[in-house]
Amino acid sequence: MKVVLFCGGEGMRLRGYSEDVPKPMVTIGSRPLLWHVMKYYAHFNHKDFILCLGYKANVIKNYFLEYEESVSNDFVFSQGGRKLEFTQRDIDDWKITFVDTGLRSTIADRLRLVKPYLQGEEMFLANYSDGLTDFCLPQMIESFSRRDSYASFLSVQPRTSSLDTVQASEDGSVRAIKCMKDSGIWVNGGYFVLRKEIFQYLKPGEELIYEPFQRMISEGKVWSPRCEGFWQCMDTFKDKQILDELEASGTAPWCVWKNGQPATRVVA
Repeated sequence: MKVVLFCGGEGMRLRGYSEDVPKPMVTIGSRPLLWHVMKYYAHFNHKDFILCLGYKANVIKNYFLEYEESVSNDFVFSQGGRKLEFTQRDIDDWKITFVDTGLRSTIADRLRLVKPYLQGEEMFLANYSDGLTDFCLPQMIESFSRRDSYASFLSVQPRTSSLDTVQASEDGSVRAIKCMKDSGIWVNGGYFVLRKEIFQYLKPGEELIYEPFQRMISEGKVWSPRCEGFWQCMDTFKDKQILDELEASGTAPWCVWKNGQPATRVVA
């Protein structure tokens, strides 16, 4: 399946890191966040990517044009550097289509603009480029394929949010205050599986999960399984610290391609 990744935002909440590079190119360890997302999909054999570019698109293009395998792969150095033998490769079998979808485009507009590159695809994958997970993607795809839904996304629980939820009566009397991770609230975690019919619901200027999804929801065409395993986005400096520490530990949950652990299954 083709994978559409939305890479055009400015990452305003990550200022200090995303002023010189787009948010997807902020690094975790030795590789950009975008690479980690793509490596996850490639692990499950989805290696045909469509990147919806916008803010500082040249940075993303140049990264792949000048891709350096030695950063994350072991290799044998010989003949004074004239010969390098890699023990494994990252992206040799990846196909990446780079599409400029505008600086201020909404997610739905970016998706509409790459429709020509999805001709012939009955189903395809899509995602933001700032969230990582260890959930079992094949399970979600297989379950979605048996439904008559046009769109699905992963429901997740934010576990590192500094926000608190408040339960109060209409007169303002507070009944409870809970940390977000203990509130039982589920949020949109991305990792969309979509059918081509979704394009019938997209109109210019709309946000994907609001107007288009609301129209599909009214027809019973949206489905969302719950992920009770690892999921973490990178919106703030604190989020980056969390991901950096996990990557440095050598047991980052989202690195399903190397940690030897089975992916977390989703709950329908």
